[in-house]
Amino acid sequence: MDAIDRQILDLLRRSARMPVSEIGRRVGLSSAPVARRIEKLENTGVIRGYVAVIDDAAVGEIDAFTEIRLTGDTATEKIEEIARRVPEVQQYYTIAGDPDALVRFRVRNVEHLQQVVNAIRRTGIVAGTKTLMVMSAWDRTHLVDDDHSRSSPARD
Repeated sequence: MDAIDRQILDLLRRSARMPVSEIGRRVGLSSAPVARRIEKLENTGVIRGYVAVIDDAAVGEIDAFTEIRLTGDTATEKIEEIARRVPEVQQYYTIAGDPDALVRFRVRNVEHLQQVVNAIRRTGIVAGTKTLMVMSAWDRTHLVDDDHSRSSPARD
């Protein structure tokens, strides 16, 4: 991966729907080499997929983060078992230090959040949790500096 690949990835992080021709203009290549580079990044697993960024508040959902401390000698890999069983889990990170993991949930409301956290506490491998509810958010990777957020997909 070279500097141009990194520029392409940065542009796709900002808007995965940016046309290949526009990406090429910004990185100084024509569309064909950009398309080949994107395909290679997809085939090698660097680009794992494309998603729509949804405004959770606009659809009546909230995000929350829960710190999880595992019991005794529980392996951090057990967090994935929880994540796969609980559909409200959007992401999880095993981390160094205390706590053992940070889990991001998307839930309908505070009562739903309480039910989900309680269910995780009852798994038998969680020694403790601390939950933080998101009040507002900003994300560098989803800054769209032009109208490409509404244009056709990255292939043009």
